[in-house]
Amino acid sequence: MESAKPSAPFPSSALQKVAAEAAARQRKEATQTEPHRRQLPLKVGTRASPLALVQTRAFLTVLTRFCPVLRDMGAFQEHQISTTGDQVLNRKLAEIGGKGLFAKEIHEALLDGRIDFAVHSLKDLETTLPPGLVLACTLKREDARDVLILGPGCGEPDPADPYAVLPQGALVGCASVRRQAQMLHVRPDLKFGLLRGNVQTRLDKLAARQCDATLLAYAGLRRLGMEDRADVILDPTIMVPAAGQGIVGVTVRESDVELRELLSAIEDYEARAVATAERALLAELDGSCRTPIGGYARLIPVVAGGAPELHLTGLVAREDGSFLLKRSISGAPSDAARLGRDLGRSLRADSPADIFAESA
Repeated sequence: MESAKPSAPFPSSALQKVAAEAAARQRKEATQTEPHRRQLPLKVGTRASPLALVQTRAFLTVLTRFCPVLRDMGAFQEHQISTTGDQVLNRKLAEIGGKGLFAKEIHEALLDGRIDFAVHSLKDLETTLPPGLVLACTLKREDARDVLILGPGCGEPDPADPYAVLPQGALVGCASVRRQAQMLHVRPDLKFGLLRGNVQTRLDKLAARQCDATLLAYAGLRRLGMEDRADVILDPTIMVPAAGQGIVGVTVRESDVELRELLSAIEDYEARAVATAERALLAELDGSCRTPIGGYARLIPVVAGGAPELHLTGLVAREDGSFLLKRSISGAPSDAARLGRDLGRSLRADSPADIFAESA
């Protein structure tokens, strides 16, 4: 993963200060250590899936690249935490409490001090974090697109008509109502079956012919070095991604000013801007896991060398694809939150009330 452009005014001084203080504390005798000072190593919470571990280790690589002394001191310790979302795979997330179940146990550990910060796929974070926690850092976005993975019964991909590769009445293994609704809107003949689990688990089930095709985030495949498994890469104009897809986010305790200062040094400006817009859109729509919602923002240079413009696309649909509304808005990156709210209000105002009935 490439290192992000620092957004803090003096990132190196902040990092050097943290590192110097940590080194000094480590040299103290146990009897001399000040009881209120942080003890090393700093504990990093993460899910235990292969993708989550790859993302966590990439984050630590970025962090220690800015301040090698932290790496040399062994300043970080990985803590793998099993979440409810990982444990219960035979039911839809909406039936067991929503996508926040991929972070619930991790955030409990963060709040009670068992870990110091937590690394997440941003799309798995609830829109409103538990009181006392903040999103302290977002890393450079990986490719946000969705991809189709095809079984042996599918045809040859056609870039002009990506869903034509699926035979009539094909069974698509999928756990995302967002993906399902967008595909059914174009191909109402398709059938969908629940398919959850980590990337390899889903690929294994496809290989075992439990379904004819499945969908995954291209970002996950790329981070795992499995991008060659993507048979059809879906442009965001065809399949609007999930809000936060492809972005790694780091949460910390709101009161932990020292760590927040440290993490601000590796913040990626573009990732923060697009994540702010997408999460504001999601918050305004306030959809449940049963509400198909997509949100995808990007920064577009207006003219060569000029200030970029933030372009945000939002989508609301019915799970069965019978209704789909997609709109876009543009503005300054500094207005990311407002743009997200405005687009969310527009989509909600012109969508049938029953779509949001469960989250009203």
